[in-house]
Amino acid sequence: MTILDIDNQHDPNKILPIDYDWAREYYRAGVANNWTPEEIPMGDDVRQWSGDELSDEERRLVEWNLGFFSTAESLTANNLVLALYEYVTAPECRQYLLRQAYEEAIHTDTFIYCCDSLGFDPEYLYGMYDRIPSIAEKDEFVVELTRAVDRDDFSVETTEDVRALVRDLVGFYVIMEGIFFYAGFAMMLGLKRRGKMVGVGEQFEYIMRDESLHLAFGVDLIHEIRRENPDVWTDEFEAEIDRLVKRAVELEKIYAREACPEGIVGMSAEQFAEYVEYVADRRLRQLDMDARYGTENPFSWMSEATDLNREKNFFETNVAEYRDAGSLDWS
Repeated sequence: MTILDIDNQHDPNKILPIDYDWAREYYRAGVANNWTPEEIPMGDDVRQWSGDELSDEERRLVEWNLGFFSTAESLTANNLVLALYEYVTAPECRQYLLRQAYEEAIHTDTFIYCCDSLGFDPEYLYGMYDRIPSIAEKDEFVVELTRAVDRDDFSVETTEDVRALVRDLVGFYVIMEGIFFYAGFAMMLGLKRRGKMVGVGEQFEYIMRDESLHLAFGVDLIHEIRRENPDVWTDEFEAEIDRLVKRAVELEKIYAREACPEGIVGMSAEQFAEYVEYVADRRLRQLDMDARYGTENPFSWMSEATDLNREKNFFETNVAEYRDAGSLDWS
């Protein structure tokens, strides 16, 4: 059994015996972290948004992040359901992909809930990727990074095909979910720490728990494909991945500086830019690559909030740790 059915010998309907226990554990961890946005009250958020408690800069921060995530989550779900599922045919991995697709639907529902609660014009919120260049550039970059699995004629037969799939997996899991999402997470949790838009912040916190699992699954999937196809990961390919991460960091830093102009107490655009570099170094190390930036974490509180220490190879972690992480205490 291999994780990609290169020889067309998989029966995707036979999940037993399980060959990839780690994939099964991810599914169990996702189930343990189950939630829905309607569980989180939004009354205080509505009052703050309708009143004068938020500065113009804070409003901009909320709008931009809701605008980016509302379209990014749809992009994520479409890539999962319509593309990746076709090529990753190990049944236990497919089970987790279905779980992840469900979680992406929950995330999409979250932004519907936020949009309805705060009274946003849907065309305004969901049209930000057309109006704001830094959001559009990030979306276009990720679409380009997942170009292989979106081709009608794509198949996984040769080493080059597998390499193209791994490149897409890096773009999808490591860059999209592992880098592009994290500046926004830090922004919204930074507001929440100061008692601003706490309901939206709690929903982002739940989303982060899910995304931490998605990222870790994607990294383990990449490593498993590399183990089974050792010719895929060459020095030249690693250099290409490094360049892609570097470009992603550049785009995310532009977004961070524009979404968080000066004037928000306790958070600066430069801190978010540093945080992006710090997160990118973690992603490179997760891929067994050298760190590029050597930047310290400017938001020490984010390590606890996002459980970055749990974003590692799942073989090193017991699923109970994720179950504990999913039981959030709002006291």
